[in-house]
Amino acid sequence: MKKTFYSNGKLLITAEYLVLDGAIALALPTKLGQNLIVESGENQIIYWKSFDSDKTVWFEEIISFNEIRNKTLSENQKIKNTLIEILYEGFLKNPSFINDSIGYKVSTNLTFPRNWGLGTSSSLINNIAKWLEIDAFELLNSSFGGSGYDIACAQNDCPILYQLVNYKPVVEKVVFNPEFSKNIYFVYLNQKQNSRSAIENYRKKEISNDIIFKINILTVQILESKNFHSFAEAIKTHENLMSEILETETIQSQLFSDFSGTIKSLGAWGGDFVMVISESNPSSYFKNKGFKTILKYKEMIL
Repeated sequence: MKKTFYSNGKLLITAEYLVLDGAIALALPTKLGQNLIVESGENQIIYWKSFDSDKTVWFEEIISFNEIRNKTLSENQKIKNTLIEILYEGFLKNPSFINDSIGYKVSTNLTFPRNWGLGTSSSLINNIAKWLEIDAFELLNSSFGGSGYDIACAQNDCPILYQLVNYKPVVEKVVFNPEFSKNIYFVYLNQKQNSRSAIENYRKKEISNDIIFKINILTVQILESKNFHSFAEAIKTHENLMSEILETETIQSQLFSDFSGTIKSLGAWGGDFVMVISESNPSSYFKNKGFKTILKYKEMIL
């Protein structure tokens, strides 16, 4: 019997990194995401096949049930090992998916290019959790780790405020569909950032309650902005504050100092997408600089 599961991608608009320490983050689920299709198999194995958005196969492997039960990892097979680790944690939470089965055929299908950083891992974890009927946040914590905002995006079809309260996720659905959304664009920086290493670097910083408070205020200001200029100003203030905290130049200073609008890093600084706020269409500016993937707000966000 075929079962299909789907999860949204994600963009973190505010409180990047600081969401790990309890700051309130504004996050937007994307129209693009990933599905997971499960069918009956045989021979006590999972035949796994993963497709990129262009339908090419980027991962194909056979994983035995015993490899999952025993968490058997192999040298130089990073992707397979990661998948085994996730499935092992799922097995601990729901052993019946292995113990009561003869095998599976599993395929995953991305609707965004894998290198975009829109949540290949988080949408996978949420889909696996749906399949195994376990808690996706718990599965994330025991495998990849992280704040969990990406899991919340995977599960929701509208903008959210996300916060960790006593290490537990609190999700509030909100309305964010401003008139000036036509002035918001998302530009891919042609490189994927490693979220894990970025988080490790952040963890070396000392974060005060005052900083968390300032970010929380800015998140609310950004969410409730009534016009283009107040939104752009709040975004700029947020970006400058994060620059101070991370002791890193803003991406606008580094790469786009001659741009007349406002540019903000999203998620892990230094890669993936940036958000661009511009009174006129900025496509020609970015294409001239070699950045050819430019999406309008309505093309990206649910």
